[in-house]
Amino acid sequence: MASPIQIPDNAPFSPEQRLWLGDFLGRMLAQAPGASVPAGPAVPVTVLFGSQTGTAEGLAKKLVKAMRKGNFEPNLQDMGSYDRERLPKEKNLLIITSTYGDGEPPDSALELHTWLMSDAAPALGEVNFSVLSLGDSSYPDFCKCGTDFDTRLAALGANRIFPRIDSDVDVDEAYAEWSKGLIALLAPVASAVESNGAANDEIEEVGFSKKNPFPSTILRNYNLNGPGDKQTNHIEFSLGGSELSYEVGDALGVYPENPASVVDEIIAGLPFKAGDVPTSTGEEVTLRDALIRHYDIGNINKSLIEKWQKRSGSPYLRALVEADDRQAWDDFCWGRDLIDLVLYHPADFTDGEDFVSVLKKLQPRLYSIASSPKAHPGEVHLCVGIVRYDSHGRKRGGICSTYLGDRLAPDSRPGVYLHHNAAFRLPADGNVPVIMVGPGTGIAPFRAFLEERKATGAKGRNWLFFGNPHSASDYLYKDELEAFQKDGTLGRLDLAWSRDQKEKVYVQNLMLQAGAELWKWFQDGAAFYVCGDASRMAKDVDAALIAIAREHGNLSDEAAAAYIAQLKKEKRYLRDVY
Repeated sequence: MASPIQIPDNAPFSPEQRLWLGDFLGRMLAQAPGASVPAGPAVPVTVLFGSQTGTAEGLAKKLVKAMRKGNFEPNLQDMGSYDRERLPKEKNLLIITSTYGDGEPPDSALELHTWLMSDAAPALGEVNFSVLSLGDSSYPDFCKCGTDFDTRLAALGANRIFPRIDSDVDVDEAYAEWSKGLIALLAPVASAVESNGAANDEIEEVGFSKKNPFPSTILRNYNLNGPGDKQTNHIEFSLGGSELSYEVGDALGVYPENPASVVDEIIAGLPFKAGDVPTSTGEEVTLRDALIRHYDIGNINKSLIEKWQKRSGSPYLRALVEADDRQAWDDFCWGRDLIDLVLYHPADFTDGEDFVSVLKKLQPRLYSIASSPKAHPGEVHLCVGIVRYDSHGRKRGGICSTYLGDRLAPDSRPGVYLHHNAAFRLPADGNVPVIMVGPGTGIAPFRAFLEERKATGAKGRNWLFFGNPHSASDYLYKDELEAFQKDGTLGRLDLAWSRDQKEKVYVQNLMLQAGAELWKWFQDGAAFYVCGDASRMAKDVDAALIAIAREHGNLSDEAAAAYIAQLKKEKRYLRDVY
């Protein structure tokens, strides 16, 4: 009788799975010497993704590419075009989805998510599944969309074959753990005997990337606003020598640095002598350098406070953790940073390594690209609102925006990389009319769209809704927009200055006023784009679209909502929201 193979306790399987897998591999490998291990029929797998900015889609494609090198038949599906009638018939369903806004599904996942949560969802007793959920623990509804899919599929009878993994911003480790565990579970023989098989396949990145950012020279950096306290910088980065390329609709990732003055204040308040500490890459650097360049000191959240409280004698933090009240968490975390914990809720750390062990990596920030590569070869432009505010007796600011706006030395070369977003592209047909809604820094991708439409000679009409508080000080890219109007690139420009009159006027108000004309554009096949704040503006714009469809299309409430949902499904309604 064949002896079972011992599966390590730290392998990503349940005890029952380890026993089964060990026994199975033992029997397979106990064949005559030299005999090949039969891989068996290829394993059918559907990889279903819901993506807002392209990250989930990129991981899904990476997983399918890896699986094609093993004993699998992978099928890649976007949730936005997935035939839900297939769901009860799936054998192995692997879901990768992000969460955005206030715990909402990505646009492409919304219809499937709504249906699955309803009473109309079918029994799924024959389906094996697992979920990789992407999110950011700085937000209260961390990974909510992935959690929803995971719990609902199980409630409908589906068999969870591998635990859901929630990725906190940095997706690489979570993806590696999830994908390798699943591949080993679904095709154990191939995974065990093929050392170069899909489970161990790593796609080596060549050139500059998120893991290897390009040190870019700043060509220009200036404030677009007029007189006043508000600051919105136009920043031009050189891509010379990088061999990086992008399309309009993509984003630029920027690696920031934390303010040295705050880092020095943190170090002065710690109960140990600063020395060298490890970074996430394994190198040893001074604590000061680590806190400036490698660790997040600008966000506190539930996870950090729970770790901090274990080392702190603060009765307030203990009460906060024990109560575990969402509103209390939100109230405490808003407007506070790591410095507040150090100064007002001191904790007992043994040394620098112990201290940084509770901190998250300092993450790059993604900004919508504000230029067309055809109009600015070898360059990439951003439009960045510099965030500053007072809170709890301190002057504070956005880590990356103030880095770009205030703290760049003349010879600085920030690390940057390109983030491709296939879900926010101009129509392939230049004759298609385009409607763009981008208040504030949401203007960024639409400056790029207009430059691109002009450079390519696109004949389709272009209509832009832009808004900000004051015309005199906040009319971003005024000269360029007026030039686009003059040369015919921009056929219509609607401007909403919310504070220039007694009654506040926003872009959605102007949309409603122009509802009849917007409806005609939709009947002519126009594509509709929104960029900006997800929690307020984007929801108001969505509500305005439904109202326009109801009034000018003579549709019922249900039919109007279905019409707008269909625009999304046809990729004629695309959003770059955050």
